[in-house]
Amino acid sequence: MTHILTLNAGSSSLKYGLYDATDPPRPLTTGKVGRIGGTARLSPADGPARDLPGVTDHATALISVLSELHNTHPKARVTAVGHRVVHGGLDYDAPIRLTPEILTKLDALSPFAPLHQPHNLAGVRAAISAFPDAAQIACFDTAFHRNHPFVNDTFALPRRYYEAGVRRYGFHGLSYDYIASDLAQHEPDLSRVIVAHLGNGASMCAMRDGRSIASTMGFSALDGLPMGTRSGQLDPGVVLYLMDQEGMSPGQITELLYNQSGLKGLSGLTNDMRDLEASSDPRAAEAIDYFTFRIRRELGALAVSLGGLDGVVFCGGIGENSAMIRARVCEGLDWIGISCDADRNAANARVISPEGSPVRVMAIPTNEEIVIARAALALG
Repeated sequence: MTHILTLNAGSSSLKYGLYDATDPPRPLTTGKVGRIGGTARLSPADGPARDLPGVTDHATALISVLSELHNTHPKARVTAVGHRVVHGGLDYDAPIRLTPEILTKLDALSPFAPLHQPHNLAGVRAAISAFPDAAQIACFDTAFHRNHPFVNDTFALPRRYYEAGVRRYGFHGLSYDYIASDLAQHEPDLSRVIVAHLGNGASMCAMRDGRSIASTMGFSALDGLPMGTRSGQLDPGVVLYLMDQEGMSPGQITELLYNQSGLKGLSGLTNDMRDLEASSDPRAAEAIDYFTFRIRRELGALAVSLGGLDGVVFCGGIGENSAMIRARVCEGLDWIGISCDADRNAANARVISPEGSPVRVMAIPTNEEIVIARAALALG
């Protein structure tokens, strides 16, 4: 029996999965290294969690993952490794088997996704070193959004910038791909759906019949919703002010917008929603207020892009686990057909809207790893 390994590097996490190379791939073990950059913790799905005091970045997190897999599945024979790669640019709109030339092209896209792309490609190189004979397959977060209507794909800049690739790419595509397949199987009557992928990185996607119509994220993974440490939507005049009046360099602005803003910047406390919900500090409450306000605002805009609404899906670490955030987002939206049943929501039921609600509101755990595993099986 041969095996598939999946690696999914987020901004503060590294998820992994080991699968039998069967059709469909059968999971042997999955897990996650979370809170990278803080108190890193390894959480295997089939074993006890433990802190990783020596893990300070994604590279050391990957070393710990490979060590864990060697200890738990020493006879595994990995013939394909599937990687989440955040940015595929204009050239890559489907999974692809990696070559040195393609890696060089993907490296050049790192400025578009500095919080993710370097980690993704570092994982690729580490996997090549650990499994030199295995096929390395890249699955792109931008691919799901590549067929947007022009008005949802462009900025009001001179046309030459669009032709050069300055456009709205959208991200979290592997998560949306999984949710689209789940809805097609279990909720085939829903055509117009908004999916909110809420975690340390957060975005929303408007889908019509399983296809992306619009996304809150744009040219980079900064746009749209506020996130754990990222600002979300920002008047570009603020960047000009920071340059002209504060004398900040591009590097300093990048650090501010990617690593010091969002929930962390608003609260002055933390980027972790669990800690914010537990805090009595009024700044934590204000950060949550802003987060949920922006979700509600984007939800309305995306509903307009769809011309109506049949369903809303919450996914991602916050979307799947925080009943409070789901309730806050749904509060007062009866006018658009959205409401939340308190008991269903508290129980983390799949459908959290009342029976007979005009808009079906759901909490569905996403599974980017199985999307990656399927592509690795197909191309490996």
